[in-house]
Amino acid sequence: MVTAAPVLWRRAPLLPMLLLAAALVGAFELSSRLMNYVQEEFGSEAYERLENWQRLHKLAANAPVDRQLRLVNRFFNRVNFVNDIRHWGEEDYWATPVELLTTNGGDCEDFSIAKYLTLKSLGVPDDQLRIVYVKALELNQAHMVLAWYAEPDDDPLILDNLINEIKPASQRTDLEPVYSFNGEGLWLNNSGGERKRIGEAEKLSRWQELNTRLTDSLRP
Repeated sequence: MVTAAPVLWRRAPLLPMLLLAAALVGAFELSSRLMNYVQEEFGSEAYERLENWQRLHKLAANAPVDRQLRLVNRFFNRVNFVNDIRHWGEEDYWATPVELLTTNGGDCEDFSIAKYLTLKSLGVPDDQLRIVYVKALELNQAHMVLAWYAEPDDDPLILDNLINEIKPASQRTDLEPVYSFNGEGLWLNNSGGERKRIGEAEKLSRWQELNTRLTDSLRP
């Protein structure tokens, strides 16, 4: 894990500018207005990270899904890990991918969300992706990862900011799943590995807030 020096970004100047624009489905292109803002306010390195994100999309657009998973996982894992208190001044803030890349910092939720939204924009079906809240046993703390299921009952592959290697969940004995969600629902995981649907992801207030900000960014 890479730890950045203490940084505290004020969110007010970042929003609503640093929101994911038209990049969830179809064409993936960040507006020139956003790019110019990032260049002026955050400099050339932040601008380049967003450019590289767009290049990643073009590179991975027609690749097999296993290559898409590897490319997306490694791309976002280059961002610095910074906890929310140090980075945003909040106990638990779920950032958009643009916020993550522009400020070059985020925590496990931000990495997982960015990977999820990017893979969706590449055409990976939502029902194959789950953001999973887990307990990292070796660290003895809460953690979040992204899981990809080739089939609903398959052993999923885990995309994790702690390691670059993508392994099946059965090989990640250091992670204990608690619940998972995507755009279609919310599931509770039990100790036997079974998942029980318990409702919609909107039950998660942070997920709802994130999607509201994403939706607002698409308004004229």
